[in-house]
Amino acid sequence: MKVLLIRPKPHKETIGLQHVMICEPLELEYLVSNIPEKIKTEISIKIIDLIVEKKSYEEIMIKEKPDFVLFTGYITHVGVIKKLASISKELYPKIITGVGGVHSEVVSEDFKSEYIDFIYDKNGIDGFNLTLDMLLENETVEKINMELGKLGPKKTIFNYKYPDRSSVSKYRSKYYYMFHSPCALIKTSFGCPYNCSFCFCKEITNGKYFRREIEDVLGELEIIKEDEVYIVDDDFLHDTKYLLEFINGLKRKNIKKKFLVYGRADFIAENKDILVKLKNYGLQAVIVGIESVREQDLKEYNKKTTKNINEECINILKELEIELYATLIIPLDFTRNDFRELTSWLRRLNVRFVNLQPLTPLPGTEIFESYLDDLLVKREQYELWDMAHVVLKPEFMSIRKFYFELLISYYRIIMRPKHVLALIKKYGIKSNLKMLVGSSFVSFQYIQKIVRGY
Repeated sequence: MKVLLIRPKPHKETIGLQHVMICEPLELEYLVSNIPEKIKTEISIKIIDLIVEKKSYEEIMIKEKPDFVLFTGYITHVGVIKKLASISKELYPKIITGVGGVHSEVVSEDFKSEYIDFIYDKNGIDGFNLTLDMLLENETVEKINMELGKLGPKKTIFNYKYPDRSSVSKYRSKYYYMFHSPCALIKTSFGCPYNCSFCFCKEITNGKYFRREIEDVLGELEIIKEDEVYIVDDDFLHDTKYLLEFINGLKRKNIKKKFLVYGRADFIAENKDILVKLKNYGLQAVIVGIESVREQDLKEYNKKTTKNINEECINILKELEIELYATLIIPLDFTRNDFRELTSWLRRLNVRFVNLQPLTPLPGTEIFESYLDDLLVKREQYELWDMAHVVLKPEFMSIRKFYFELLISYYRIIMRPKHVLALIKKYGIKSNLKMLVGSSFVSFQYIQKIVRGY
């Protein structure tokens, strides 16, 4: 049996971070590595990354002639995946199709389609292996779906083999995050210990939070070939004891990597000593959800931080020369003056990288239902739910003006001459040109929105 694991390319309307980052499909690599030995001998399996693949999906399908195709994706990929699944069925009416990933685990009903046979809404690795086993036994789709429904609740342990990174060897040189290139991914925990109202991440594990053992994490780090490693936990900087064990493990095993992680502003503000130690053992950059300069926004988001905490976090990272990738949520009631105050605040604090996300109540989050009356786009326009499109009606300006203010704010913060010179000095001209080209594509997408007015 021939199996293809597909990561789709985003829809052309999706404002794409793939212009400045393309990360490896870690979830698909886990599927490959965790296939039982008795099944491996009876199948051939291949990962196809359509983000970097030059051939079209149709060309690949005609060449490979697979028996089973499995897709992975986020909400923005729902329409794309349904289209690819329909193409699969048109080419090969007897082909079996399935879909997994974080969106299918939270809002599985979005993937319901006559062209999709299996939707993995929990314990995807186990469900995938069960499917392979039963397909090899020539069981029907209906029978397999019945058994998938019996898998039980979502697991709160992660007892799987390391991902098979060799399964994407032809693509690995293309995987990067901003200036971190080439870059590998590793996940050490699942879910989030916090309860921010807008967050999709906590929904994936039904609000539960659990971690891998440190020795298990270190063992995986030892076999990662790339120097740059992106720890994709929803919040890596959480438990000081765990982090100290991590640091001691890196020292003991002489693991030398450069790390990019997620962290909260309050942890950074309260634990400068830990950040110093992490810096000494490879911490290069932290993605921080600053979220807002306005105190009332932080309260409404249930963020449990303050403007002062955010400033302390930013100053500590700047002092330690740890790169900050700041993310902020732009609410509906922002005025031109609010945009100016935000950009002035970020410029004063010398923030060099920022992601300004219009408030997006993603389906599946606790705040989604409360914004139904304010939606500008249809629930089924999946490609627009990228946290870059304006999906809610602004209160004090037109949609065109809102996009314009977003774009101008980016340039006021990021494209300051002293920042550009510092980045060239730190990362070199070639890397900066690559980022400039990528960000130009994103800027062009915003300009299109301004011209169209939606």
